[in-house]
Amino acid sequence: MASEGGKSFARRDRLLQIERDVREWWEKEDIFRSESREKLPEPGEKFFGNFPYPYMNGYLHLGHAFSLSKLEFAAAYHRLRGANVLLPFAFHCTGMPIKASADKLAREIQQFGDPPSFPLELDGEVDTPQEAEDSSGGAPPDKFKGKKSKATSKSSGQAFQWEIMRSFGLSDSEISKFQNPYNWLTYFPPLARDDLKAFGLGCDWRRSFITTDMNPFYDSFVRWQMRKLKSMGKIVKDVRYTIFSPLDGQPCADHDRATGEGVQPQEYTLIKMELTSPFPPKLGVLEGRRVFLAAATLRPETMYGQTNAWVLPEGKYGAFEINDTEVFILTQRAALNLSYQNYSRIPEKPTCLVELTGFDLIGLPLRSPLSFNEIIYALPMLTILTDKGTGIVTSVPSDAPDDYMALHDLKSKPALRAKYGVKDEWVLPFEIIPIINIPEFGDRAAEKICIDMKIKSQNEKEKLAEAKKLTYLKGFTEGTMLVGEFAGGRVQEAKPLVRSKLLEMGLGIIYSEPEKRVISRSGDECIVALTDQWYITYGEPEWKKLAEECLSTMNLFSDETRHGFEHTLDWLNQWACSRSFGLGTRIPWDEQYLVESLSDSTIYMAYYTIAHLLQNGDIYGSSTSPIKPEQMTDEVWDFIFCAGSFPKSSDISSDILNKMKQEFEYWYPYDLRVSGKDLIQNHLTFSIYNHTAIMSKNHWPRGFRCNGHIMLNSEKMSKSTGNFRTLRQAIEEFSADATRFSLADAGDGVDDANFVFETANAAILRLTKEIAWMEEVLAAESSLRTGPPSSFADQVFANEINIAVKLTEQNYRDYMFREALKTGFYDLQAARDEYRFSCGAGGMNRNLVWRFMDVQTRLITPICPHYGEYVWRKLLNGNGFAVKAGWPVADPPSLTLKSANKYLQDSIVLMRKLLQKQILGSKKANKKGTPVTSLTEDNKLTGLIYVNEQFDGWKAECLMILQSKFDSKTRTFSPDGEILEALKKSSVGQDANFKQTQKLCMPFLRFKKDEAVALGAQALDLRLPFGEIEVLQENLDLIKRQIGLEEVEILSATIPDALAKAGPLVSLLNQNPPSPGNPTAIFLPRS
Repeated sequence: MASEGGKSFARRDRLLQIERDVREWWEKEDIFRSESREKLPEPGEKFFGNFPYPYMNGYLHLGHAFSLSKLEFAAAYHRLRGANVLLPFAFHCTGMPIKASADKLAREIQQFGDPPSFPLELDGEVDTPQEAEDSSGGAPPDKFKGKKSKATSKSSGQAFQWEIMRSFGLSDSEISKFQNPYNWLTYFPPLARDDLKAFGLGCDWRRSFITTDMNPFYDSFVRWQMRKLKSMGKIVKDVRYTIFSPLDGQPCADHDRATGEGVQPQEYTLIKMELTSPFPPKLGVLEGRRVFLAAATLRPETMYGQTNAWVLPEGKYGAFEINDTEVFILTQRAALNLSYQNYSRIPEKPTCLVELTGFDLIGLPLRSPLSFNEIIYALPMLTILTDKGTGIVTSVPSDAPDDYMALHDLKSKPALRAKYGVKDEWVLPFEIIPIINIPEFGDRAAEKICIDMKIKSQNEKEKLAEAKKLTYLKGFTEGTMLVGEFAGGRVQEAKPLVRSKLLEMGLGIIYSEPEKRVISRSGDECIVALTDQWYITYGEPEWKKLAEECLSTMNLFSDETRHGFEHTLDWLNQWACSRSFGLGTRIPWDEQYLVESLSDSTIYMAYYTIAHLLQNGDIYGSSTSPIKPEQMTDEVWDFIFCAGSFPKSSDISSDILNKMKQEFEYWYPYDLRVSGKDLIQNHLTFSIYNHTAIMSKNHWPRGFRCNGHIMLNSEKMSKSTGNFRTLRQAIEEFSADATRFSLADAGDGVDDANFVFETANAAILRLTKEIAWMEEVLAAESSLRTGPPSSFADQVFANEINIAVKLTEQNYRDYMFREALKTGFYDLQAARDEYRFSCGAGGMNRNLVWRFMDVQTRLITPICPHYGEYVWRKLLNGNGFAVKAGWPVADPPSLTLKSANKYLQDSIVLMRKLLQKQILGSKKANKKGTPVTSLTEDNKLTGLIYVNEQFDGWKAECLMILQSKFDSKTRTFSPDGEILEALKKSSVGQDANFKQTQKLCMPFLRFKKDEAVALGAQALDLRLPFGEIEVLQENLDLIKRQIGLEEVEILSATIPDALAKAGPLVSLLNQNPPSPGNPTAIFLPRS
């Protein structure tokens, strides 16, 4: 459509048509097909880059495209310069997201019918857990406009899966089929491939595949990998605390989560505070059992100082059966966690014997472990969070600012005690017990910091959080125990010892919960379970050393990325690699379990090298192939990837076996993997570990380039707000090349980048206008100046082209694509525009214009390949394809010529300012008696430009001194004292007026020193590296046009006859004498 709502889209539509035509050219010649060669590549001869395969539960979006664009631009640059490039792409289907969505759809059909009839108002909770903000790509096209359906908006923001499927363009009759998770695997990968082709991805699609056992070849590959790791002792069965989904009945790893990626179990010591008899009536049914208020603490060493326990008055609690004799009072959430940690009479089903509120617990008498008070009481605290810990809190007012202020409030406010029915004897007799001495805070740290910070109430949450932060850190790192059997010892040494004592004596247990809220893709809140399952032994010391060695050799492109990997290697430990639920590959020796989604994706980059030979171009591995999946034995995999012996027992032909091995040896190791930085903490680090375990050092990864997330128009990309675009939507709205242009412009660092719609729209205009300009120039080619480039403007423009070639090459090599766009497109166009103006009536040089069009086309092609290909073929009549045209050859740039042009342009700007100032006059100058010629803009003027090409007098003396005190290698000067001493001994220093001259010398010396540090020794030369008069004289016509005068003369300020031409305005030269790099212009009426 050419127009929508009165707005013309003709330019965009032209780009879209160009893109369709170019893709046909590429597909006809299979231009991105990658073939290995028999001889192993020399450094730089090949480039293998890859990207984490995206999850196939929806359309690809601009977040995917942003990360992928970094790889695509890099691969396109290497292809352009002549390297043999492999960029493959696959589709991840393993794990929970697809199965969770399919099950959600099935539940909706069961609940609301097929097709479902959703109610407008939902009285109760619907079995439709809220979708993740972005489950790795499930964004329906054309629907994310921030408007929810009535059913959705009336259900607390929950999205029905059926409606999401409708937004994918599916009919009601088709949607029902997606209850089968394998239906997703046949629907979304082909759509993703179509979108990526429209994007212009330079991919060898023969090597594409999906994961899971639906692809028997990849299934065999993962089974081999897991057996390999197990045989090396890298996979073990163990009992560990793990983030767990009760609904799914299995551990919930990072990529199984809708929210909470990266969250780990937080381990506490649970203190058993025993209730003394007789029990109050509400708890009478518990008589005969041991009943405990169970408080979770991170600081068991402080239990000596307990004065009470805290409960939330309005909080909901329960008395839960732990075993036949013990009952814990805590929140239901904590009881659920404990029930999965072997602390429930019925495993995984907490039994609540009595439902309670915090009011029921206030005043309960307790015997608490290690407390110096024989009996303490449960008291009300108003700031307890029941979504963390157990809802029961120990009180140590000597060291905990929250405890100190809450106890202080109760002691000092009788009305507060009365409100909650707190008796005086439960509070008033209990004083602070000093237990830890902290330098700076003493032995009553909480009291001191609360007084110092002027905290008046337990409700000053921000101040108390800061106070807690200060005292806890200092207490742990610098504190000394004052009491108990570890008195005199450091707190950080005593803490584990006290904890062990509590556990050994049965006074406490280990309790674990997620450190932050985690929601699984099935929609339930995760807990921590003590699970017996298969683990990969990441963190094992010898293996960790290999991972660190690999990391040290890799190019990571930023310090922040390297620090992220180092931090991950420090904390990463055993990783649960088995799951009971979802899609994937079965663990070969224990087929009740599946390999989880972050464990089947660590070395699959190697699979790309042979996928086309195994799967014959079919992403599902189901088409006819000379190889059968069952032929891919462990011996065959070892032979291909691990330098194993030739598998003599294999019935695969030796030619095919050797071809697969040759493909792997040629392409591996991969040169670059591009990813969002969020994968540092799992996938990318796992990849390092697995490569070091399975492959030889010469096949370890060479580089990871990590980027931040992408914002749209400076706001977070979000489906719920409508600030969202699928890749398909972006291409339809802007075209592929304008989208790529804006992605390149969005940013290259590890911080979040910004995709700006205005930039994409401006790219549409720039690209189409550039095509129009080239068409216009070529249509009038006969009017261009022929012959070799000869004028100053020609030389400058040729030099700017050379500069663009060199700088852009460096930027592409460093993967700084925003800078490549600047130097290879924006700056080059600015140089072209300046050249057009500088040439004037003489016109542009034909050879230079052709060179400009050729170079600019090549430099922009990695970013805008369709545009580049069209210009190359249709306008420039280039041979072959632009994407393989070769990097443009360029002479070494002349910095002198660039400086000369900058001098010229700066001088013209200065002349304009001086002309305007002289025409308008200066009232201040008149008051001082300076002669000013009264002129108007209608007068005919002559411009006299005075140049002094060499420093002389005291300036020359200063420069020679600086030359003698400058180290050109280190760009450093001798101390200022030495320079000043040399100045005093010089002819300038011997002058009677030295003190007056010194005031002029010092600023000049400082300026020149800074210039020399920045530019090098040439900044201290007495002359510029080019002839100023020559440059100005050669560009006299340009100067006249730029300042609007018909007569301009270039004069030397050192020639008396030239000075005489200034007449009465010679005083202006005295006020503002010219110096190297700074000509002075005066303007006289024409005689």
